Amino acid sequence: MNYPKVIFEDDFVLVLDKPTGWVVDEAKSNKGMSVIQAWLREKFDYEIAKDIKFRSGIVHRLDKETSGILIVAKTPNAFKNLQAQFKSREVKKTYLALVHGIVEPKEGKVIASVGRLPWRRDRFGVLPGGRSATTEYKAIKEYDNIRIGNKKESFTFLELYPKTGRTHQIRIHFKYLGHPIVSDEFYAGRKTARNDRKWCPRLFLHAKSISFKHPISQKTLVFSTPLPSDLRISLKTLDK
Repeated sequence: MNYPKVIFEDDFVLVLDKPTGWVVDEAKSNKGMSVIQAWLREKFDYEIAKDIKFRSGIVHRLDKETSGILIVAKTPNAFKNLQAQFKSREVKKTYLALVHGIVEPKEGKVIASVGRLPWRRDRFGVLPGGRSATTEYKAIKEYDNIRIGNKKESFTFLELYPKTGRTHQIRIHFKYLGHPIVSDEFYAGRKTARNDRKWCPRLFLHAKSISFKHPISQKTLVFSTPLPSDLRISLKTLDK
């Protein structure tokens, strides 16, 4: 099993590289799973590590299958400061994703409100009256007419810059554009995701980098983590 990796730590902040397969927050439905919050409580002894009210210092979330940068606060004041930075959209995030189809234009912005689907409470979608959500993107590489199994498909490798932090925002926005993320079992469709997982074992979404102000010094901090090996191998499949 891959465990979270500490890439920065001081008296106020912990920055982790979260592996795929780890749930961020504890819940009754997560029993038996690898959970970041439980791991923090077990491995660390900072001021709010065992405090349920402060969620062990976790100030934002990544989906279970999404890998990448996760920020944890170590004190109540740091937690409140970092939460305020997320709320005021001062935190800058960059993701990497592989999506179905050739995305046009090569650079752009998706502005579409998202919310929980009334008829399917565990799923989200673009909804009138939902919460405002904006995702900017840039195409890095196109894979056109690649033979996958017995048919040819096209894909676009993207860098993404979510300006808001709604649940499943990136996944919903690119489903809305007609370019669902590879191996997305929620939003790509069951048959598509099943075929994707023959060559890409999990959701192709990675939280590459994050920028925020240190909660005490107010110095701007920037952290990044490379694309994990499982996703690099999937990309190489398309290069053959």
